[in-house]
Amino acid sequence: MKKHPSLARHIAAIAILLTAALLPATPSQAAAKIQHLISPGGIEAWFVQDATVPLIAMEYAFAGGASQDPADKPGVGNLVADLLDEGSGDLDSKTYHERLERRAIDLGFSVSRDTFRGSLRMLRDNKEEAFELLRTALTSPHFDKDDLERVRSQIMSDLRRETSSPSSLAGRKLLELAFGSHPYGHQASGTLDSVPSVTVDDLKAYKSRVIARDTLKIAVVGDIDPGTLGKLLDLTFGGLPAKADLVPVPDIIAAKPPQRAYIPLDVPQTVISFASPGIMRNDSDFMAAYVVNQVLGGSGPSSRLYHEVREKRGLAYSVYGALSWMQHSALFIGNTGTRADRAGETLRAIEQQVRRIADEGPTQEELDEAKSYLKGSQMLQLDTSAKLAQALLQYQLDRMPIDYIEKRNAMIDAVTLDDAKKAARRLWGQDLLTVVVGRAPQAVAQPAAATAPVKAD
Repeated sequence: MKKHPSLARHIAAIAILLTAALLPATPSQAAAKIQHLISPGGIEAWFVQDATVPLIAMEYAFAGGASQDPADKPGVGNLVADLLDEGSGDLDSKTYHERLERRAIDLGFSVSRDTFRGSLRMLRDNKEEAFELLRTALTSPHFDKDDLERVRSQIMSDLRRETSSPSSLAGRKLLELAFGSHPYGHQASGTLDSVPSVTVDDLKAYKSRVIARDTLKIAVVGDIDPGTLGKLLDLTFGGLPAKADLVPVPDIIAAKPPQRAYIPLDVPQTVISFASPGIMRNDSDFMAAYVVNQVLGGSGPSSRLYHEVREKRGLAYSVYGALSWMQHSALFIGNTGTRADRAGETLRAIEQQVRRIADEGPTQEELDEAKSYLKGSQMLQLDTSAKLAQALLQYQLDRMPIDYIEKRNAMIDAVTLDDAKKAARRLWGQDLLTVVVGRAPQAVAQPAAATAPVKAD
């Protein structure tokens, strides 16, 4: 969750909250009964009541996100997220943040491709003030011109730094290759050209279109009873507009591989980012894809990429591949970094393993190991109130059933070797989209459908 840089001033107070957040949940917390709470005013939430620590964690999201930025002004939603807590109601920015600091309230906003998200964490005894501060941020933000210029300056500084960051350049170019002019190909944080043109009116227009009750999803975990939570949800979100006014976003399949781009940059380490069209979250092959990705490039030292690229050849410190899914598309995406003089060898090793698993699929032993890892790692991923709230929100956004946590391991177990082989062919049968950033021209021998080299901004 992206937090506004000004919160760094409040580390001492926030540390109180984070210490509580890091306390492990009880072993049964992740499996605790998830309630479908409906407030007196009709606000819905997934809720786990847990008094293990005197802490409440809430995650919530509105549909829209960066895909609702004007086509010529990427970065508007990101600026809204950075400015909502810069003064609201009768509080200016300084006073607002002093209130957060005094009560150790952790509040932040961010944008993803499809959602405008918020996070709120507080100690139980400070819940009324925390929810009230959130209410005013959502309903009556100032969007003061001076605050806009200050935040804009910070974002521009970050964007300038990214022009010399191999990972940032690779990520941007990979999205351009995959999605072109589609909203998913735009940068959520904006560009050096677009951010200076954003006005206060743009911020107000975005907020009025996106922040509305009909697309709101909420997850709450913590030491609060359902009745009290329902009242606080009504007070916080009940005054928002009933319906959002979103611009439709078309579905898109990522560009067909192989394509490759090279961005020359004089840096010690060459970055290689790679991708292929993915599998949507609601696709019947998704769980098989999730498991077989663990075999190829998932967490832990047993993945093929880790073994071949790091352990066997010593080409990179880390290499990974992951599934990324959105509302209107999906990607397999991976990344590594290596010495410039070994970039070509690294890229060939990655491509060999991708082709191999696409052609042959995993072995039964690899499939069993991947299943075991994925099932065992779930409890570690849900071991705090904050993590559980984040997961419950994501399950709602993915349209999963409320008992998904209980069913997940059985879904993983149900994946057969044939299922995994089919998913591997779908994910990697066409090779890869690849972006290489660094001083390694030998690494970018162009495939037939390659793009021309491009220059860094």
